[in-house]
Amino acid sequence: MRPATSGALAALVAGVLIAASAVACTAEQTIGGSGPVATGFYVDPNTAAAAQVRQWEAEGRTSDAELVREIAEQPLPLWVTGDAEQVQAQAGEYVGRAAAAGARPLLVAYNIPHRDCGSFSGGGAPDAGYYRAWIDGLAAAVDARDATVVLEPDAVPHELSGCVDGELRDERYTLLADAIDTLKGAGATVYLDAGNPGFISDVDALAGALERSGVGRADGFSLNVANFRSTQDNVEFGTAISQRLGGARFVIDTSRNGAGPPPTEDIDGAPSFCNPPGRALGTVPTTDPGIPLVDALLWVKRPGESDGACRPGEPEAGQWFPEYGLDLARRSAG
Repeated sequence: MRPATSGALAALVAGVLIAASAVACTAEQTIGGSGPVATGFYVDPNTAAAAQVRQWEAEGRTSDAELVREIAEQPLPLWVTGDAEQVQAQAGEYVGRAAAAGARPLLVAYNIPHRDCGSFSGGGAPDAGYYRAWIDGLAAAVDARDATVVLEPDAVPHELSGCVDGELRDERYTLLADAIDTLKGAGATVYLDAGNPGFISDVDALAGALERSGVGRADGFSLNVANFRSTQDNVEFGTAISQRLGGARFVIDTSRNGAGPPPTEDIDGAPSFCNPPGRALGTVPTTDPGIPLVDALLWVKRPGESDGACRPGEPEAGQWFPEYGLDLARRSAG
């Protein structure tokens, strides 16, 4: 593998990292108070975090409610999964509410066949034909609604990890490229996911897989979705990938990276990427991060929703985990 940075790129990254450090300082100042938000993105009043705030207020748990409010009042995306016959209605209802509020809908498309390689978020469409129909339904829901879509977290890195190979890998290249074309045809802004610096670290291989998966026809790529790597690490990593893609732009998920990644790969018998303790909310969403090549810092993972039933008593992936959300917010406020 070639080094991630060299020569002129190293100078560019050095300047970018100064900006990233400034963003990290902003994170400490803005969590728990006023700060930059992703102006124009929809703040959904129907999230599990918002419902938790209302419940705890009614129960008199006002201090806990105020902490979780820091999650509920941010623009959080709709993660679209599941049935091809229902996707248009599911996404359309959310997009319609965003339009009625005069806001931009943010969605995550997460239904690629062999999703998550059968791990905690396993599942996805049963085959390529089903997935194409599912993408068509999603495109119909967002058509001409100025939506932003993060496309298939970890799907491209899994092409390189060995769990999706041969014909399945080649099929995935085609499915992702076709999905980009379909969603762009519906007027959406699309970021193809590229994983995080701790997953596939070979930037040459990753850039090649992104190219084969159609990133050149997207608006860029996304990093750190549902992960905990620091903004600084993601800026450096994303800049190196971008250099190999002719200057492609990217967005970073800062939802839970306020304390950086866990210190070990295994915590209490489960992988450290799955509901690790001791983490914190990161920089609040903004579309004006002031970092070269970075279009936005977003909360793509909805903080407080489980990564999976990793340890006894933890909810399934995507389900609300109130104790975990509260701990993220408490550590950020502290």
